[in-house]
Amino acid sequence: VQLQASGGGLVQPGGSLRLSCAASGFASDDYPIGWFRQAPGKQREGVSCLNIRDGTSFYTDSVKGRFTISRDNAKNTVYLQMNDLQPEDTAVYYCVADRETRCPRSGSYYLFLYKGHGTLVTVSS
Repeated sequence: VQLQASGGGLVQPGGSLRLSCAASGFASDDYPIGWFRQAPGKQREGVSCLNIRDGTSFYTDSVKGRFTISRDNAKNTVYLQMNDLQPEDTAVYYCVADRETRCPRSGSYYLFLYKGHGTLVTVSS
């Protein structure tokens, strides 16, 4: 399994970015995939998760209404659309996935089996 993340960058407060995560190597469309982030000096935080099998999605409270996770089935790519970005969203974002399980309600996506390289999101004026 490989996860290839991209899309980070520098954006002003209130701006938008879209992260992409191209997934390959899964034997079936029955796995959870999502994002966690880690800011300097802070703990890892699960941001969003998508159950590929049934399309259910989850968000941490701080991003609800601003971030949207989605998938392009044809491209096997998951997106995290991030709107109204704020300085507190600044972090390295990691795409993660697991197998034979579902998104945990605890938000502990950082424990997933597979992890891509991080992509830096910086929100600053």
